[in-house]
Amino acid sequence: MSEKAKITKAFSVVGLATLFSRILGFIREVVIAYFYGAGLATDAFFVAFQLPNTFRRLLGEGSLTVSFIPVFSQTLIQKGREEALRLANSAFTALSIVLVALSSIGVACAPVLVPLMVPGPGFSDVPGKIELTVLLTRVMFPYIFFISLMALCMGILNALRHFFAPAIAPAFLSVCEILGVVLFYYYVDPPILALAIGVMVGGVIQLGFQIPFLEQKGVHLRWKPDFRNPGLLQVGRLMLPAVFGSAIYQIGLLINNFLASFLSQASVSYLNYASRILEFPLGIFVFSIGSVVLPSLSRLAASQEHDTLKKTYIFAFRLAMFVIIPAMIGLIVLRVPITHILFQRGSFTPEATQQTAWALLFYAVGLWAIAGVRVTVPVFYALHDTQTPVKIGAVSMLANVLFSLMLMWPLRHGGLALALSLSSMMNLVFLLILLRKKLGPLGMRKAFESAGRVLTASLVMGIFCWLVSSRIDWLSSGATLAKILYLSTAIGGGALVFGILAFVLRCPELGFLRELYEKKRGKKD
Repeated sequence: MSEKAKITKAFSVVGLATLFSRILGFIREVVIAYFYGAGLATDAFFVAFQLPNTFRRLLGEGSLTVSFIPVFSQTLIQKGREEALRLANSAFTALSIVLVALSSIGVACAPVLVPLMVPGPGFSDVPGKIELTVLLTRVMFPYIFFISLMALCMGILNALRHFFAPAIAPAFLSVCEILGVVLFYYYVDPPILALAIGVMVGGVIQLGFQIPFLEQKGVHLRWKPDFRNPGLLQVGRLMLPAVFGSAIYQIGLLINNFLASFLSQASVSYLNYASRILEFPLGIFVFSIGSVVLPSLSRLAASQEHDTLKKTYIFAFRLAMFVIIPAMIGLIVLRVPITHILFQRGSFTPEATQQTAWALLFYAVGLWAIAGVRVTVPVFYALHDTQTPVKIGAVSMLANVLFSLMLMWPLRHGGLALALSLSSMMNLVFLLILLRKKLGPLGMRKAFESAGRVLTASLVMGIFCWLVSSRIDWLSSGATLAKILYLSTAIGGGALVFGILAFVLRCPELGFLRELYEKKRGKKD
């Protein structure tokens, strides 16, 4: 089976698992919006959760996974399975020690960290808001221990070409959060604490779910200190700049919250709800492609097959654009209907729908660039180059800050979302320029030509979606079944319009997916 076929097959598995997880994630957001709305409690929760989530992304999939998979794959190919498993145990031991220390420090220092993160009047001038955020931070900070170890398990399983268990794991977090709210909302004080308890239980279950699959692959993680393991030292060398690279993005998110605290109350919540919607297409399509392509790229880099590596990357880039561009147009056109159907009930008001859709508009504009960055960065990691993405990311972060300061007053929280989109575009352009210098011509012309066809089909699809959705008032209450029908028709009909036009315009990605499906069906027959 070719690398393209392997990537597409793995992508379908991860995509379906992620789709299920994202659906549960949306149900979780609906539950949160219904019980808590957008205000003091949700602002406090989102900021509190961002602290452990930031460190998770720094030490988890943000740096450990992308540093570990290339080294583990290289060790597996060049030194054999036994040495690779020794590396896995060394990484498990070292990471556990770091995470215990970090969790303890986070819990102890929460009263200092929280006021530094959100010093604006949207937090400091609201009685009890800082104190609530500190309490939630202390409850949820140990989440980093379980979820970062889960990220290590994900790296091992992905390197061994098992993608289902890591992809489905986030579903357990959503289930636990939903159950936490439903079961404990009326029995804990403050009620938002029920959500924090769900986060902690979800972290434990996500990690525990990986263990049987690791055992099935013959990986038995044990406490075996071996801090001089050559592979572990190599992971450490790659991880250090990767941590800084992940930190740049996370710092950008923290800056957004920092600046949003100077805007009206609930601005943090509007941005968070909008980003949750944005993460749906990103998680199902782009993050799935990124997670399955890194092991393939790592093996090709370890085998010095650079021509095949470039072709594999271009294929992944084109596949990402094929699915993310229509998603981007769909989100822009249907931002209000989607927000209304998902969130507008209970404590979530029509005003909250408008403000969340405002942020979603500007986030969606940069969706293609965020996707491109997510697919391009793994090429550098596969080549054991974690420094270049860091340098480019640092420039992009500075640009994000400047854009935010320029746009936050005229566009409010929408300006913060637009700043992230603009800086992501800059990030992608610089990455492509430097990747070309590193590997030579990449063949991006065909990728851009294909993206142009996809954009044409997507714009026509967008017109269809607008014609359908504009026939009903989305901010008024009632007529829920009619609204669901209109939105379903807009999305389903839009997908059909896009598919027909993609076929007429001869988009090659559609042909490859069809060819793979026919081969798979032929084997079954």
